[in-house]
Amino acid sequence: MKNKIILISCVSQKLEQSEKVQNLYISTLFRYNLKYARSLKPNGIYVLSAKHGLLNLDQEIEPYEQTLNTMRFSEIKEWARLVLQQLSEIASLDEDEFIFLAGNKYRKYLLPHIKHSHIPLEGLSIGKQLQKLKELTK
Repeated sequence: MKNKIILISCVSQKLEQSEKVQNLYISTLFRYNLKYARSLKPNGIYVLSAKHGLLNLDQEIEPYEQTLNTMRFSEIKEWARLVLQQLSEIASLDEDEFIFLAGNKYRKYLLPHIKHSHIPLEGLSIGKQLQKLKELTK
């Protein structure tokens, strides 16, 4: 039996004080992604953080301002190497199923190393993602 791991990308909207990861990110998209992720009853839900790599929902961190959108190609590749290392410590990149609720920048250099992946909101604008997530979490 494969494990189901869900990866949600971080967002810029955060609380202004240190908090558990699941409460720190406050955008509507993040909230709906988390609600949808929980409804899938996965073995694990993690946040892909531009600053920290892979974050557990219960980890407490300080708010930060960092995004892959402003990072150089070499920095993004290094970030992806870190995340793959972190993922391989908690899951099997060959056996487990990874569901990405994350934009292309956050997936691009991870996907070639993951055998079983699913991107349910692929190709949808933020507005369409929200619309679909609202339907999926009714």
